[in-house]
Amino acid sequence: MSKNTASKRAFPTGGTRVNLANALTGLRLLLAPVMAWAIVQQVWLVASLSMIVAIVTDVYDGKVARRQNRESAFGGLFDHGTDAFFVSVGAWALAECALITPWLWPCITLAFLQYALDSKALAGHKLRTSLLGRYNGVAYYALVATAIGVQTLQLGLSVIAADHPAELGFAIGVVTFLNNAVFSAAWLLVATSLISMTDRLYHALRRKPSEIRKPPI
Repeated sequence: MSKNTASKRAFPTGGTRVNLANALTGLRLLLAPVMAWAIVQQVWLVASLSMIVAIVTDVYDGKVARRQNRESAFGGLFDHGTDAFFVSVGAWALAECALITPWLWPCITLAFLQYALDSKALAGHKLRTSLLGRYNGVAYYALVATAIGVQTLQLGLSVIAADHPAELGFAIGVVTFLNNAVFSAAWLLVATSLISMTDRLYHALRRKPSEIRKPPI
């Protein structure tokens, strides 16, 4: 068997990390500071646009990787790491505006670091998720998107209320309710993140030496 044939079999998804799937993930990574700046400066339309593009790239990077047979441990780590960074930065910026608790973004960061280390991602293993961790990951995105959406909605309602003063009280009531819901949901995610980290640590400590995976050859 030639070296080229062995190399192709060892890396069925292709050796290069420069591909469309990773480019989509990279775009989301670049959008994180843009979104954070927009939130802190309260430029909500820019924040909303950044969030929409991020969600689209998150949906399609995995699909593109599978379609082009480019799935890899690196791609999974890059994708999930970018997601964690994106929502952590978003949660930090929202906390700077006092829209959510400042405890959420450190929980997101620590949860991902534990996730990557427990999965031995740096050694080339694919990330090993848990059910609660997966739900938390989706919820982080949903929370940041909802918080930005509420503030964008507030802009629209303020315009409507200016033309129809009788609707002002209703608009204020809607925004207040949604802001309170987002604030409470952030605290709930702090709790579920801590539960997920505790559960992962518990199972890691109980894992037998024989169950610890060897790095891929």
